[in-house]
Amino acid sequence: MDLFRQPLKPINLGLESFRESIAAQGVEVVAVDWRPPLEGYVELTHTRAGVDIDAANAEAVRRICAGQPLLVDMGIAREVIPGFAPAGKARMLITHSGPPITWERMCGPTRGAIIGALIYEGLAETPEAAAALAASGEIEFAPCHHYNAVGPMAGIISPSMPVFIVRNETTGHQAYATQNEGLGRVLRYGAYGPEVIRRLKWMETVLYPSLKAALAVSGPIDLRSMIAQALHMGDECHNRNKAGTSLFIRAIAPALAEAVRDPTVVAAVLRFLDSNDHFFLNLSMPAMKAMLLPAENIPGCTIVTTMARNGTDWGIRVSATGDRWFTAPAPMVQGLWLPGYTAADANPDIGDSAITETGGIGGFALAAAPAIVKFVGGTPADALNATLEMYEITAGEHTAFTIPGLNFRGTPVGVDVRKVMRTGITPRLNTGIAHREPGVGMVGAGLVQAPQGCFAAAFAALRSL
Repeated sequence: MDLFRQPLKPINLGLESFRESIAAQGVEVVAVDWRPPLEGYVELTHTRAGVDIDAANAEAVRRICAGQPLLVDMGIAREVIPGFAPAGKARMLITHSGPPITWERMCGPTRGAIIGALIYEGLAETPEAAAALAASGEIEFAPCHHYNAVGPMAGIISPSMPVFIVRNETTGHQAYATQNEGLGRVLRYGAYGPEVIRRLKWMETVLYPSLKAALAVSGPIDLRSMIAQALHMGDECHNRNKAGTSLFIRAIAPALAEAVRDPTVVAAVLRFLDSNDHFFLNLSMPAMKAMLLPAENIPGCTIVTTMARNGTDWGIRVSATGDRWFTAPAPMVQGLWLPGYTAADANPDIGDSAITETGGIGGFALAAAPAIVKFVGGTPADALNATLEMYEITAGEHTAFTIPGLNFRGTPVGVDVRKVMRTGITPRLNTGIAHREPGVGMVGAGLVQAPQGCFAAAFAALRSL
């Protein structure tokens, strides 16, 4: 009978409301963060052909961690991205972020960015004319990922835009991304006003040739080393890139001064880089893409090789299923708002920048960047917990990217669809927020979790292999 006279020490599994009810009665309760497996989950260890899935996943993680992404050059999209402008092609190509989508289903920011790109290319003089051209069927739209490219937010790449060329020295794979414009009213957030076009033209005619000339002097820049250093300096290399951008300026400035004879141009380029803390994002993204490409198309591998959002759909691609997309509706971002804006102004989640989390940084490395919570909301404890939770759904820990606050533990890498299904935990991201209407631009930043539906669809396909 003594047992029933002891103080209660309840343990609550799962539902937070149960824990709150017990605590409200003054009882100390131990909360266990648990949820049931997602519907459709079964234990999956081998494919029907007998492939050991754990072994396949370990090989994928090994390939990702072995990647050596270098910034080797720059060029114009139509000239350097394979297949971007093949001879005899009747329609002009514009690539966008996320999985495939038609003009009719595109969200406001993507439409706005395409309108701006058509004006930038000289194919339309007004937003109305650009929108009519985009809807006419004369423009081809495709995901950046179909061309081994990545684009933040709306992700637009049009033929005349300069791009970085990042090569994985380990395997030879190459990835591409445009130069970063900065925050606010910029093309990648769906803005297309005259100031947006002027900035893009300056980036094409001044910034691009200057950086290209500097790279010819400096030689390839080791982006993996730069990302690893930035993580130790408080970046997570998705929404916080202060350290990464600073390291890039440090690497490129001497070569820039040597390669560009006009000191006013050198000063203008350095001022632009210094004023744009997010410039390194468009280097970390293709670096991650180049590191992930070797992990594609491994038989039996359940590791996610692409996560991307177009503002309408959230999509993933999985190693064993190749180029096939699995999609679900893009969720809304829980964010902090710029002055004058509220959640009612926000578009659903958008951008290829989830490639950072796919490769083991970004939101997966939040524990390395507690200062980011001031930009996207939350607390340092939230940042730590976000990273710890991602270990639950990944197949390994990165050997190149480590977190000082976790005793230099490698970042969680290799999202395993099976673990997402078993735990009910989906990837966490931190991201910017675009206005839902075309032409406005950035309205905030915040945190978001991937929808479960795309992982459930991918798991169903993996079960049939």
